Amino acid sequence: MDRTKAKREDNGISRFILGWLAALLPAVIGAWPANGAQPPGNGPFVLKAESFKPYIEFFNSNDDKLYPAYISDSEVWNFLKNNVPLFDCPDKDIEEIYYFRWWTYRKHIKLTPDGFIITEFLPEVPWAGKDDSIVCATGHHFYEGRWLADPKYLDDYSRFWFRQGGGNPRQYSTWLADALWARYVVNGNTNLIEELLPDLVTNYLAWEQSHHGANGLFWQTDDRDGMEMSISGNGYRPTINSYMYGDAVAIANIADLTGKPGIARQFRAKAARLKQLVQEKLWNPDAQFFEVLKQDGKPANARELLGYTPWYFNLPDDNTIAWKQLTDPHGFYAPFGPTTAEQRNPLFAIAYQGHECQWNGPSWPYATSVTLTAMANLLDNYWQNVVNRQDYFNLLKIYTKSQHLEPPGGKVVPWIDEDLDPHTGVWIARKLLEQRGSDIPERGKDYNHSTYCDLIITGLVGLRPRADNIIDVDPLIPDGVWDYFCLDNVHYHGHILTIVYDKTGKHYGKEKGLWVLDDGQEIASSRGLGRISARLKTERQTSIN
Repeated sequence: MDRTKAKREDNGISRFILGWLAALLPAVIGAWPANGAQPPGNGPFVLKAESFKPYIEFFNSNDDKLYPAYISDSEVWNFLKNNVPLFDCPDKDIEEIYYFRWWTYRKHIKLTPDGFIITEFLPEVPWAGKDDSIVCATGHHFYEGRWLADPKYLDDYSRFWFRQGGGNPRQYSTWLADALWARYVVNGNTNLIEELLPDLVTNYLAWEQSHHGANGLFWQTDDRDGMEMSISGNGYRPTINSYMYGDAVAIANIADLTGKPGIARQFRAKAARLKQLVQEKLWNPDAQFFEVLKQDGKPANARELLGYTPWYFNLPDDNTIAWKQLTDPHGFYAPFGPTTAEQRNPLFAIAYQGHECQWNGPSWPYATSVTLTAMANLLDNYWQNVVNRQDYFNLLKIYTKSQHLEPPGGKVVPWIDEDLDPHTGVWIARKLLEQRGSDIPERGKDYNHSTYCDLIITGLVGLRPRADNIIDVDPLIPDGVWDYFCLDNVHYHGHILTIVYDKTGKHYGKEKGLWVLDDGQEIASSRGLGRISARLKTERQTSIN
């Protein structure tokens, strides 16, 4: 039975125009606009960008600059203040890592002879493709980068995989069509996805030619899933099958949007068939978990974090019982986790020897990002009582804590790398490469293999992007945890959105509750942290293609 919740329609919350300017507000706050005093598109409307500049200065001061970036440390503040949503909250650890991850993301914007691309590693690595490109984490690159105001970076990157660049979109399994659709529901620009629709169809059919089994599922090696040394190994994996489901749904949506009903029907049928097969064949009823099916037809009998991937794409009809393993210390829960394999599995291992990238126990930001996105979908779209908002917040806090490093004789600094010890927080690959005298110094520093900012925007703050002109906000912050937060300067469908919560009304100097501003004008409000919806005040589209 399909237990997903229907999206709520416009809740009819009364609207009114703010009629007076806030008086003296805390240092972090700018002037709340009076009656739309600022012209549309001139954000931010609540937060002062300069209040967050010290984060960037701190990150710059601790940067070894081993690999020069297209957007240099001296230029990064101007780039960020003009391109990314501003975020203010009482948890300064989360706030710091939010800005840190934008600071690291811009390092991976690389100008090549083929235009801009987004890299995974800062140094060149021998297994990369053209221009040091690696498709494995491209889905993460798009989900994170879709919030940049300037579209040229991801426009070029989109075409790189199919047109001008000669990138290899099937070097690893990933979710390219879904990622392009995810970007569309933020920027509202149909031109690029219409242009690339034939390429997305061709790419999907090529996967069917090379990786489609007789049972209707897609097979993949764990290495080409980017998950080498896993317990389950090769087979019909929940990862690639979920990715292909997500891509089929996205292609159908793009085809509907651009007037290609035949393609839409074809790919909607493919998605429906995959949805059925994943639930019939990859769900292990004994383990109550989505698992790898070996090519001999037997389950791998290993609960791994990849079993949550189907929820990233809202694929399952139910089976929410699987989520109880996420908070179980014998399952995936760990102080610097989650672990990539359940800890009760006899093959679970944290090894400081052998291959530096192992998926049989260490925590990987890549998988944690997928899991948190999937968990936000679960909380937003499913009726269940297995996990709640506090569980989501706790996992996000763990993920935040894990993104640090204490160098010998130095102070703890924000850090993102490859895999880490889920019990101690030590970055495993970094330690092993250092011990072995790697000829690629700090290979994993500022590793771009995961998301964080998108988790804050769409999960914690709860802006749920849609293709229509409805604004849907459902914060996943547990009641009583924060008294205030603000997400400002959000470029969305050609508008600037601001989402504000103030429990008392004193922090931001206005009335208490949750507010949504569209180009500085209030369009929805609630007295508490509940879900609110509203229509954009116009359907003005972005003028930048």
